[in-house]
Amino acid sequence: MDIKLIIGILAAILTTSAFLPQVIKAHNSKHTKDLSLGMYVVMSIGLMLWIAYGVILQSLPIIIANSLTIMLCAYLIILKLKHG
Repeated sequence: MDIKLIIGILAAILTTSAFLPQVIKAHNSKHTKDLSLGMYVVMSIGLMLWIAYGVILQSLPIIIANSLTIMLCAYLIILKLKHG
């Protein structure tokens, strides 16, 4: 396997999984007061741009990681709007 692909996959796994503790905590506690809605909205826009960039480059690690991360961000935004 190409070293560039391995690095991309590892980066994708780490950056996407970094969101999991926040999602799990917010889901379990229903406490989202300390989450910044603006930050997650801006992050989601950035992730959409990363997905577009991944499509242009035809890079599966970029596309998959950012697609999964945007789903996690979207879930946090939903929790924030629901439990504010």
